[in-house]
Amino acid sequence: MRPLIGITVDHVESQEHPGGQYRVGRATSRAVSAAGGLPVMMAADPDMAADYAQVCGGFVFTGGLDPDTAEFGEPMHPKARKADPLRQAFELALLDELAKHPGVPVLGVCLGMQMMALHAGGRLNQYMPETHDQPEAHQKGADHPIKVTVKDSVLEPGDIAGGEAIYSSHQQAVSDPGKMRVVAVAHDGTVEAIDGRPTFGERFYLGVQWHPERGGEGPFNLGLFRRLVEAAPGRLA
Repeated sequence: MRPLIGITVDHVESQEHPGGQYRVGRATSRAVSAAGGLPVMMAADPDMAADYAQVCGGFVFTGGLDPDTAEFGEPMHPKARKADPLRQAFELALLDELAKHPGVPVLGVCLGMQMMALHAGGRLNQYMPETHDQPEAHQKGADHPIKVTVKDSVLEPGDIAGGEAIYSSHQQAVSDPGKMRVVAVAHDGTVEAIDGRPTFGERFYLGVQWHPERGGEGPFNLGLFRRLVEAAPGRLA
């Protein structure tokens, strides 16, 4: 039996769908499937977080709009694009629950990485165009160099500037990882990956600022999903 891999989704309200819709790009479920997992799109309901944490063997926190930092004691930047409150509440509840399941691997992508950092007591650079000379290097699918800065992370050590396409699309970034650890940076110093070692033990607990589901089949793209699935225990009875 393939391990169940939970995938977070957006909750979107609109005039056409006043009751709301759940949405997520197909690339993530395709990457999970190609890596050998069984993708499970999770309803953004905080009351279900404990059940998902119990049933799924691994989790992908997907990309999206910007976190509401007011919940963490810092006002939102005027140009931040607020993520849906229901989604944020669910993801924080799920991260709380996953702290009780130290053997379950977690991959955070873009917004997912930022939520992991905030949950761990970190902070964000909320609007990179004000702090970076070339913020466009991180937007609209830009490809740029990244360097792994430690030797004992889930990521393989070394420079991944030219070996693989790195798809980036974000206007915010982690400025302080809190209890997590910076394990990779971009050419301009932007934090590109964080992990939970040693705070969260040796588990696969990794956040990346780029979108590995949109890259190729190398170790920093589809390879991350393969390692996530390999680390996931078979938890379906």
